[in-house]
Amino acid sequence: MKNLVTVSFSTINGSRHFRLDKRSQRGIRWAFLCFIFVSIFILMALVYLSETAIDAKMKQASLQIQSIELSEDLDVLMKLKEQLEQDLTMRESHLLQVSNRLGDLEHMLGVTIKDEPGLQSRLDTAAITSAVRIALLQELPNGAPVKNARISSNFGTRTHPITGKKRSHNGIDYAVNTGSPVYATADGVVEVVRPSNTGSGNFLRLQHSFGISSSYSHLQKFNVSAGAFIKKGDLIAYSGNTGLSSGPHLHYEVRFVGRPKNPRNFVEWDLENFDSLFEKQKGIRWDYLVKTVEQRVSSQLQLSSQKAAISPAS
Repeated sequence: MKNLVTVSFSTINGSRHFRLDKRSQRGIRWAFLCFIFVSIFILMALVYLSETAIDAKMKQASLQIQSIELSEDLDVLMKLKEQLEQDLTMRESHLLQVSNRLGDLEHMLGVTIKDEPGLQSRLDTAAITSAVRIALLQELPNGAPVKNARISSNFGTRTHPITGKKRSHNGIDYAVNTGSPVYATADGVVEVVRPSNTGSGNFLRLQHSFGISSSYSHLQKFNVSAGAFIKKGDLIAYSGNTGLSSGPHLHYEVRFVGRPKNPRNFVEWDLENFDSLFEKQKGIRWDYLVKTVEQRVSSQLQLSSQKAAISPAS
């Protein structure tokens, strides 16, 4: 038959024959084609899954690297955190020390603090108070004009050792040998340098701030000239025995607008007993004087702060 296909299978037991008609042949062809298509699909799926797996492995490796890097960054941040915590602890400790020292300074300066102001305000107040005291001690006479000397005659009425008459002694006398160094007791300018063999003998006067002057009498010789600007502690002369004098000594005076004041109050005036001068020495408007210096110092400190703030930016 024309449309029949015979398929024979030979074995040791004999041969077997199968006849396939046209419909069976068509079924076998479709089955074969379906097998081919399914095989191709499965192959493509396997290739896709293989590539996906490779991409997943690459991403996994990348994530592992990122995880390691993040772990290292975390370690660095933890160390930085510990360091910052240590720095913060040290800063808090230093701040506490500053606050304690500031409290001691406020107590020493006699600064009264109200309403618990901040540390910066306290520092400003203490800085101004301290600067005012330093400025006044630099500009107004304080301390002795000679070193390690005994006061042989005080301020006030006394009997003159030569004339024998009672008269006002407008200064204090230091028992010192001829040629002893004499130092300026404050900043100022040399107003008078007067050589003489009578009265006060060789005489020198310094003009300080706020109308206050100091004078030095019976000198041996001068170390400065009139018009010279002097700093506290500068060597200005040497003591002697010139003029109306019963022996070698230094006569020291302090005046305010020409009026004599007790020099001993100024000699004993220093940072530790700063208020003593204002209590003992009357006749000077200390409140106005201190307020004037406070305003000046406050302006100077404010200007210094502005300069300090501008400097880093520059």
